[in-house]
Amino acid sequence: MRYSRSLRNRENKPVSDINVTPLVDVVLVLLIIFMVTAPMLQMGIDVNLPQVKSKSIDVGEEKLVLTINSKEEIFINKYKATIADLKPKLESIFASRIDREIFMRADKNVPYGFVVQVMSEVRKAGVDKLGMITEPPKITR
Repeated sequence: MRYSRSLRNRENKPVSDINVTPLVDVVLVLLIIFMVTAPMLQMGIDVNLPQVKSKSIDVGEEKLVLTINSKEEIFINKYKATIADLKPKLESIFASRIDREIFMRADKNVPYGFVVQVMSEVRKAGVDKLGMITEPPKITR
């Protein structure tokens, strides 16, 4: 009996080997793409904007509310703060809290740039969730 090197096994059936090299190449390329794009997704500011028809949020005393009035003054609950000391104050507040969420109320006459600047400071302080508090629309007839 003569033995030859072929792609057939003892039962004379073809051997089916899968070449995994292209699969590994594709997986590594996808891994590199996700590693590069993941930090870019973290740079935005997360804002949960309320919809027109939504349930009202029960904001009790245990919730932290950040208020910006029409004079661009910032209040953490009822205590006044400046934009410079906002981040350190929020960091010290959230050091002892489990949930890192804050609700923000801003006067409609406050410039958008100032609100975004405040939101950026809140994000830098390590806040996970930022909810916007609004009033329901008035029904006119």
